[in-house]
Amino acid sequence: MNKRLPPLVLALLAAVPAISLVPGVNANYWLHNLILVVMWSVIGMSWNLLSGYCGQVSFGHAAFFGLGAYTAGLLYVKLGLSAWWGIAATVPVVGAAALVIGFVCLRLRGPFFALATIAVGVILRVVAENLTGFTGGDLGIMIRERTWVEKTWYYYIILAIAAGTFWFVERVVASRLGYYFVAIREDQDAAESLGINTTLYKTIALVLSAVIAGFAGAFYMNYMGYIDPKVVFALHDISIMAIMVVIVGGVATRWGPVVGAVIMILLAELIRTIPKIGAAHHTVFGVLLIVVIIFLPNGIVGDMAKLRRLLRIGRPS
Repeated sequence: MNKRLPPLVLALLAAVPAISLVPGVNANYWLHNLILVVMWSVIGMSWNLLSGYCGQVSFGHAAFFGLGAYTAGLLYVKLGLSAWWGIAATVPVVGAAALVIGFVCLRLRGPFFALATIAVGVILRVVAENLTGFTGGDLGIMIRERTWVEKTWYYYIILAIAAGTFWFVERVVASRLGYYFVAIREDQDAAESLGINTTLYKTIALVLSAVIAGFAGAFYMNYMGYIDPKVVFALHDISIMAIMVVIVGGVATRWGPVVGAVIMILLAELIRTIPKIGAAHHTVFGVLLIVVIIFLPNGIVGDMAKLRRLLRIGRPS
């Protein structure tokens, strides 16, 4: 059943645009929300690979998301190329940036590594704001000729990226790399004593994670048609949100980022429609995170059996 589940979920998601045939349904509204859900599942899988499986907790994934977005935007503005080429260009650009960042930050452990990743995101935001001649500064970058007005093709593109990411992460985790990542997460000193080059494999995890986040950023540039440093390098709206998506769904689980993205994005949309509460959605997210940490410390997917017991469904314990 587990092997059949991903193709089944993918088939169901591929059929979603058919809602446009249902009378009275605002198809563009729902497709927009589902595009965000799928995009955030990609960002969540990216964070989960580095922090969930390899144990290197990052608070700076906005740096990689923003680099991917600016790679796509600058190709369009400076070279006159389609911004869609930014998805391919993300591999060398964001990968090289991750190598440099990893050379500095991966010398640190625990909270020191986390603080260093925050600093990287802030530094890149400040640089993007001040290089006005290159990045446009606070004015940002706008794509004037949109590829499609209707959202269906954007949905299928990000769905293909998400499916490829899910398959890739599963292959990595099931490979020797995945075992090394988990060994480093559980006890880095013990892993080193067994002959594992922890610096090398942490760097590999960082580069793979960064490139996946860059894919999401490049897609975001094409989909939204506009970016600025405060949006794509935002600590709370990108980096913290990525962490919350995975924690709510389940750290180091295959479906955790997907489940977390569904809950967080749809919940955010629901909260924003409620007068007076909508402006305080970060507070609501904080309360949700506290509740999850207390009652479901392994996330919804990781503690599914416990959740069934709490809800008094399924087989009795």
